[in-house]
Amino acid sequence: MKIRFQADADIDPDIRKGLLRREPSVDFRPAAGTIPDGTLDPEVLRIAAEDDRVLVSGDLRTMSVHFRDFVATRESPGVLLIPSSRSIGAVIEGILFIWLNWTPEDLRNRISWLP
Repeated sequence: MKIRFQADADIDPDIRKGLLRREPSVDFRPAAGTIPDGTLDPEVLRIAAEDDRVLVSGDLRTMSVHFRDFVATRESPGVLLIPSSRSIGAVIEGILFIWLNWTPEDLRNRISWLP
């Protein structure tokens, strides 16, 4: 089974476009239509978890605190944090690497940084 991703509202839509150009079978759901701008972190985590998707977020400041509280009460597919200093190309390569080499269990109940 492959990892399925959920973009947070702060993730550039060009990341998804470029990722799907490289590998069309990657399941990377955009925030648009699922996570409105301004949605609070606990709700974002809930939305991703309910669909068994790893949350991809650039919210380095607060997401880890909310994630710790979230996994104290329920399971999570995990969170992948992406620093804003990374180029879109580097993010695409990192996500593709994870999709090709990691399993959903590698991220379950964990918060990880993009390699």
